[in-house]
Parts: sequence; structure tokens; C-alpha cells
Amino acid sequence: MPRLAQLDDWLKRQFSPDGEKHDFRLTRASSDASFRRYFRITLPDGGTRIVMDAPPEHEDCRPFVKVAALFSAAGVNVPAVEAEDLAQGFLLLSDFGDTTYLKALDASTARELYGDAVDALVAIQRASRPGILPDYDRNLLRREIGLFPKWYVARHRRVALNDRQTADLGAVFEKILENALAQPKVFVHRDYHSRNLMRTAHGNPGILDFQDAVYGPITYDLVSLFRDAYIAWDEETELDYVIRYWETARGAGLPVPLDFYDFYRDYEWMGAQRQLKVLGIFARLYHRDAKDDYLKDLPRVMDYLRRVCTRYTELRPLARVLNEIEEVKTETRLSF
Repeated sequence: MPRLAQLDDWLKRQFSPDGEKHDFRLTRASSDASFRRYFRITLPDGGTRIVMDAPPEHEDCRPFVKVAALFSAAGVNVPAVEAEDLAQGFLLLSDFGDTTYLKALDASTARELYGDAVDALVAIQRASRPGILPDYDRNLLRREIGLFPKWYVARHRRVALNDRQTADLGAVFEKILENALAQPKVFVHRDYHSRNLMRTAHGNPGILDFQDAVYGPITYDLVSLFRDAYIAWDEETELDYVIRYWETARGAGLPVPLDFYDFYRDYEWMGAQRQLKVLGIFARLYHRDAKDDYLKDLPRVMDYLRRVCTRYTELRPLARVLNEIEEVKTETRLSF
């Protein structure tokens, strides 16, 4: 049976268990960088729900259900799971509407929206405890950072690294990993940014796409939020937001460094890991999955990475490699 027919059959059983006719309208709500798709159901009374379609041969709905319960218990706003079929890969969820933070953010709304996002993040982090979510360990961090040379450098830029460049990347990557692993650990959403936060009338923000949550570095979600691949702010504004988080986190008893400089250094180095990962993922989405929408965001992510690499002596070999692989080749012309 075709996938959409399976979904339609499952939904009819949810809304018409007695076999009575139950009219509803199904429209595409969104998709993401995975195999998951989302549809909005509009019921005859005007109510709406969201259906997650996660083909089980590619995706597993169980982490979503687990993390939804975990984050809800922390007091933040996540979709309610109203029905599930884990074998087929279908979830029926409450609907947060279609106003993402990305749509809602501007100079007049940013302080309020980011304030709510920071409060929710701190609530999640305060609920953290080991042994519940997978560890954001060295192997996972290394696999992520390895996407950069494989997909961005070799496939997207079509550059073959020489021995010195390979050694430079390896040395810098190791320093970045050491910093990440030394940070205090909390629950980490892993994609806490403007496309996964919904502006809601109550309990803002509505939080989505948390199924890959792990237990890892405390700065990871913050750098996802304020060095967002899809929207950027000037450094002074970003710094103000990060300071506000740090003050809130300290007040909540979270294990952030007492010296803000130390915290900000961790934040920036964690950002380098994420930016390398994102550059690799966006290149892979284009070359492997034919999703070209992410290409326009590559310069923003690269700008973040360059800024960090030039700021810290230990990361400057990475800046050199970036300059080399991104060098614009001059065209050779014959002269007469």
C-alpha cells in the first residue's frame, strides 16, 4: 500500500473507530532535513492536529515520544502525543500553528522571544540527569565534525586536502572535541533554533524536532539558538543575549563557569564544532538528497566559523585551511 494511503487509513481509524464517515482535510505542513514529513489535519469543527510520517525503515518514532515526555515533565511546551503507531511510523500530535521563530523574529520581537527561549532552555537543562539520554560522546562529536572534510571540502568544494591541511584539521578538531567533552553536561536538544521553535500564545515557545536529544555540553543548544544557520544578529546583540542566558543559568544553579570569559570561550568553541557539522550536513543535503534550499545559508554558517577561527590562536590553522579551500581561482587568459 502506498505510504499516503497507509497514513489515510490510520487516520480514519483514529477519527472514525466505528467506521462512520469522518471528513478531514490533510495538507502538507512541513518537512525537515530527515526522511520525516509533517501533515496538518483540519477537522470539520475547525480543529487541527499534526501528523508525523516517519518511515520506519529510515526513522524511529520512539525517541520522539520519550523526549516529549521528558521535556514536558521539565515544564516546557512540546506537542502532546495523542496517538501513535510506532510500527508504521505515525504520530498524531497537537498543533502549534505555523508561526516559527524564524517568521516572527525581528528587532521588535527578538528580546521577548529569545527571553522565552532561554527560560525554556534553562528549564530543560535544570531537569538534566545522566543515564536517561544517549551521551554526546567523543565518537558522536567526531562523526559530526567529520562531515565537513567529507561533504563540504571534498564533495562540495571539490578540494583534495594535502597532508599538511589534513594534519591541521585533525589537530584543531581534537582541540575542539577536548573542549566540548570538558564542559558540564546537560540535556541537549541538538537543533534548538528558529525553525524548531514556534511562537505560541501560551507557553511560548512550542518546541519541535527534539528526537535526537542527547546528554552533553551545556553551551551546545545556546550556540544553536544565537548562531543560528537561518538568521544572524550583530555581535553586540548576540553578546547581550548570551550574557542574559549566563546570568539566568547562574541564578538557576546550572554549572556554568563563574567567569563569563570562560563561558563565552566554551560557547564559541562549541559553535565551531556545530558550524563544521552544519556545513557538512548542508552540503550532504544538496549532493546526496537533492535538497538545494540549504545552500543559501552556507555563507552565514561559514562567517560564524571564520570569526571564531581568527579569534583564537589554537584555531587559526583551521582559518588557514578555510582560506585555502575557498580561494577563488583566477582565470588564465592568453595575451597577444
